[in-house]
Amino acid sequence: MINEVFMPALSSTMTEGKIVSWLKSPGDKVEKGETVVVVESDKADMDVESFYEGYLATIVVPAGETAPVGAAIALIAETEAEIATAQQQGTAQPKAASASSAKKAASSSASVAVEAPVATADNGAGSKNGRIIASPRARKLAKDLKVDLATLRGSGPHGRIVAEDVEAAAGKIPTPAPTPAAPPTPAAPAIATATQPPRPTPPAPVAAVAGQQVPLTTLQNAVVRNMLTSLEAPTYHVGYTITTDNLDALYKQIKSKGVTMTVLLAKAVAVTLQKHPLLNASYVNQSINYPASINVALAVAMEDGGLITPVLQNADKQDIYTLSRTWKDLVDRARTKQLQPEEYSTGTFTVSNLGMFGVDRFEAILPPGTGAILAIGASLPAVVATEDGMLGVKRQMKVNITCDHRIIYGAHAAAFLKDLAQLIETNPQSLTL
Repeated sequence: MINEVFMPALSSTMTEGKIVSWLKSPGDKVEKGETVVVVESDKADMDVESFYEGYLATIVVPAGETAPVGAAIALIAETEAEIATAQQQGTAQPKAASASSAKKAASSSASVAVEAPVATADNGAGSKNGRIIASPRARKLAKDLKVDLATLRGSGPHGRIVAEDVEAAAGKIPTPAPTPAAPPTPAAPAIATATQPPRPTPPAPVAAVAGQQVPLTTLQNAVVRNMLTSLEAPTYHVGYTITTDNLDALYKQIKSKGVTMTVLLAKAVAVTLQKHPLLNASYVNQSINYPASINVALAVAMEDGGLITPVLQNADKQDIYTLSRTWKDLVDRARTKQLQPEEYSTGTFTVSNLGMFGVDRFEAILPPGTGAILAIGASLPAVVATEDGMLGVKRQMKVNITCDHRIIYGAHAAAFLKDLAQLIETNPQSLTL
């Protein structure tokens, strides 16, 4: 029997996926539950396992190309004798499944030849259930350099084997990514390009060239769809100026323990949301949806373009040091596109902090599925009038909240900002308890 491997739906918004790399080649033996392909979804690279045992007969969609959800991307033959037949079938089969075939594949779980994406980034060091935990690029390099991943100890998050571990084991010194500058001789780059193995990791952003049209990345396209969806919500903005002298003093005391100002602000927001559950809610089907937890999403710009919002789940209940460790891990894995969907799509309130760039104020666009987003500017010295009528210098930051006016009114937003300011100005030490 010949089974089809379909492009899986790795998220609720995913309509198509890009093949990052195939971890098996045509003719290779495939075990049930073994990772065969790495697929780029909207915001992450996911390992996809085979639902069948057999032989990878032919690859319909090669690495670097995209296919709609439900389209056949490869064929698996149960026996070696069926490989030739499967290869002929794959040659005759179009690379993108027809709309009817895709719909049929997506609606029938029995016919889908892949399981749910594997949560590789969250596994412990080394392996889980006998599987080696390695990044897609590390797997590709290990295959090209003939390095046994089972002998390596990973240096990535949670002991994950990364490309540098494979290169070190092979005795190679990691080389920097190629730059757009022209090499000294025209012959050298042609040879280097021909011998360099394809990289399964997301490419660096294309250098802007006058007159050139650069296509959006998968992540950038996902951001476009989200922003268009955001236009459906009627929003408004409310600003507030918060004095940060006490918060800055606290930060100086605990930053050596790995606490960042972003995490401090996220914790302050989460604690304030306990008093204002409406700000943590969202509009759903003419009703107000109150989540069971306070999950603060924080916007992070990706190096290859696009934006992702890793989520600090139950941020109000976690201590500041646990939140800091969690946040560092989330950011590290976000920038290597190894987050799982629940780690970037479960936010109930969003924070966007551009203060680190010196921006004094800005307005943020409301993300779909949430009721509010807080834009935070830089903390800057300002001349203010003191209570005794004199002039003094205090550090202040301007925040601006964007709210869905269908459920959150101006008075609600103002009350939230007032309580947030009171916490930061008078009792920031409570954030460390």
